[in-house]
Amino acid sequence: MLRSLVALPLLSALVALAQTPAPPLPGTPAGHSLQLWLDAINDPQPARVEALVKLDNDETVDGFTGFAHETGGFKLVSIQRAAPTRINVMLQEKASGRSVFGSLSASAGDPPHIESFSLRMLPPGVTVDDPPLDAAERQRVLSGIESALTKSYVYSETAAKMNAALQAHAQHGDYNNITDGSAFAETLTHDLRDVSHDMHLHIEYAPFVQPVRPPEAKPTPEDRARMRQQLEDINCAFEKVEILPRNIGYLKFNMFAPPDVCGPTAAAAMAFLAHTKAVIIDVRQNGGGDPAMVQLIVSYLFDHTEHINDLYYRAKDETTQYWTLPWVPGERLATQPIFVLTSHRTFSGAEEFTYDLKNLKRATIVGETTGGGAHPMHGEQIDSHFTIGVPAGRPINPVTKTDWEGTGVTPDEKTSADDALPTAIKLAEAKLQADAAQPANSPAPAAPAAH
Repeated sequence: MLRSLVALPLLSALVALAQTPAPPLPGTPAGHSLQLWLDAINDPQPARVEALVKLDNDETVDGFTGFAHETGGFKLVSIQRAAPTRINVMLQEKASGRSVFGSLSASAGDPPHIESFSLRMLPPGVTVDDPPLDAAERQRVLSGIESALTKSYVYSETAAKMNAALQAHAQHGDYNNITDGSAFAETLTHDLRDVSHDMHLHIEYAPFVQPVRPPEAKPTPEDRARMRQQLEDINCAFEKVEILPRNIGYLKFNMFAPPDVCGPTAAAAMAFLAHTKAVIIDVRQNGGGDPAMVQLIVSYLFDHTEHINDLYYRAKDETTQYWTLPWVPGERLATQPIFVLTSHRTFSGAEEFTYDLKNLKRATIVGETTGGGAHPMHGEQIDSHFTIGVPAGRPINPVTKTDWEGTGVTPDEKTSADDALPTAIKLAEAKLQADAAQPANSPAPAAPAAH
């Protein structure tokens, strides 16, 4: 009875919100694009999703559909700011009830294309604070970027070139009329990447006031609890684990989450696959994450010690080595042929995972060349609204002595992302059939070689 009484105020609030009509969107390119996005995210029928993906080069059908199912869609709560090609709105995630700030930029074409769309979840208890930028704020952000790049960016020469480019843009007056924080962050990110071509480098805008902390400050207990809850809400980004015909295992996960939180989830997934004949690991939608989780999952695939990767950081002039772990929970998958599915969206830590296995000749890579982002980064706060993600280090693969920055990881079997899974299944079946045809005392042929 107490539970029902406690829940009543929340239930009443949710019912009231659900009954509140959404504000009408303007008939502008940005408003039209947002309406198409809302229609597709709230009712992800294939035709709607495919139509949206055609207007957003950064989106895929599988990725968008998975996000729609994960969030349950979004309700438009309010319009914060609107211009013909940009709109800032408050949304509510239906699955969790969390408040989300969205900023969409669209082209002025017919039909308009979505050039960028960022979603920022508001921490509990904060209110939106999204004031127009003035000249002093823009200069403060530029100064903060210069300081962070000079101190930490992995290549000092490139840092100097980026700082010079931003100064030239500012002197030319290119930033004078930008008063929207999200637009300023996107413009600066574009200008920095135009010089560095480093897809990890970005400027992030928070539409609320963030406490300013020194770069060396550790996450608070509240930060850690919030991160844990967010990871648990998405099952640590482990989306699917199943057994396909002929006892071929299939694992799909979209992030290398911190193992101190998500190690048990990874161990459970690997335990489910322990007695399969071959394993397909799908990282087509995986954007990377924690090198320690890469180390954990790679360790399951070997029964001996292997040198996986090194990470060098310029600011500290030190290198961290990563080797397979001497112990993992449960059984290892050291004998099964491994196939890794990739797409152009496979990025960062997911590329390291792919690159490590390819160069150790432990997996066959199937799909598209990956995104080409190798540099690990750390976030550095500029002020209460702006943060810079600084690529501060670089991998050094023990086999190649280099990395995949700017080039991506080339698959062994090139296919479209959509065809990667059926192609890998055929390769796995052919491998199992060849193994079965070998006499019992003959050595089995190796899995298709990683080139």
